Amino acid sequence: MNAPADTATAVITDMGQRARAAAAVLAATPTAQKAQALRAAAEAIRADADAILAANAVDVAAGESNGLSGAMLDRLKLDPKRLEGIVAAVENVAGLPDPVGQIIDQSVAPSGLKLSRVRVPLGVVGIIYESRPNVTVDAGALCLMSGNAAILRGGSEAIHSSRALHAALVRGIAAAGLPEDAIQLVQQTDRALVGAMLKAQGLIDIIIPRGGKTLVARVQDEARVPVLAHLDGICHTYVDAAADPEKARSIAVNAKLRRTGVCGAMETLLIDRAFADPKPILSALIDAGCEVRGTAEVLALEPRAVAAADADWDTEYLDSIVSVAIVDGVAGALAHIAAHSSHHTDAIITEDATTAEHFLNAVDSAIVMWNASTQFADGGEFGLGAEIGIATGRLHARGPVALEGLTTYKWQVRGTGQVRP
Repeated sequence: MNAPADTATAVITDMGQRARAAAAVLAATPTAQKAQALRAAAEAIRADADAILAANAVDVAAGESNGLSGAMLDRLKLDPKRLEGIVAAVENVAGLPDPVGQIIDQSVAPSGLKLSRVRVPLGVVGIIYESRPNVTVDAGALCLMSGNAAILRGGSEAIHSSRALHAALVRGIAAAGLPEDAIQLVQQTDRALVGAMLKAQGLIDIIIPRGGKTLVARVQDEARVPVLAHLDGICHTYVDAAADPEKARSIAVNAKLRRTGVCGAMETLLIDRAFADPKPILSALIDAGCEVRGTAEVLALEPRAVAAADADWDTEYLDSIVSVAIVDGVAGALAHIAAHSSHHTDAIITEDATTAEHFLNAVDSAIVMWNASTQFADGGEFGLGAEIGIATGRLHARGPVALEGLTTYKWQVRGTGQVRP
């Protein structure tokens, strides 16, 4: 049963007030102390590994009973290797350059005033996410290192995992002398609490949703707080006429099947009509367990493929399914992408540098790749330590959002007594 809206508002108001007080402390915290807190948090997660994995097992069992899809279960499940990856990401963030206080640029005005633009934290960041327990840690670590307080609201599917991870995080940052309220987790799964976060003007400075289309659409529709978001990860790979056949085959299989449940997974494969032999690519995907949904030309090349419907070109499968179309060169690929892309990640496979550069410049997506798997669309792979999400809009931040994306800037003006005439 959902709690009354006024109760949810009271909970978020209390959390927001405590977060704002913590944010004031974090904004002035030296880099070394923030790094120390994150390293202590990493060790606390390692120490609690058995308890965290046991909590995750409860969530996975419940997910299986509730009929979660294979892709959702894959996102939810932790094992020792994945948990160590989470810990390593925290340690990586601790070692990254601190953006707070960085001078973006500086100049001297005709009046003699010295002008500087300096990076500062956003303040209090609210993160609303679904069944990824790693987001609890990644988001908390990135917010803390960038001087922001965080209010985390994870999905009910991962609540036991998130609570266990959060408890370890908080123990670590407290041991380093930072306020426990720097990283808060909404402990209840009541959906009214999401609504309260979206309306928490003056307490939460920005909301970052990370999840499916329904969640992100709700956030964008209801938020009275600025939102940094992406919708679907409808990622394309285009095989040009000048593609190396072996590169095309291996990249396409990896882009689709390495992990089907990540937002950087390829969902649509486009093949130039002039490419010499598309069949080995299609066969490799099917042989690896992927369902290929294609146009009539695709079905003629690979009888095991099935006919694609119009909706397939606009679907983020997050599963072992790919839509495939034959197109007329790079112009055809660009037209298809412009019509169906979610502006997340799109790639070209070609040995023709001129065509590749044209594609890189023409595609309007947050990430555009040449001869690489779209599965590299990840903050850790970009050297950012971790990411809080991939932003596909055009304002503030775009692509993997990490430390720099969690800052804004202020102008600092230094004078020698100037008055304006």
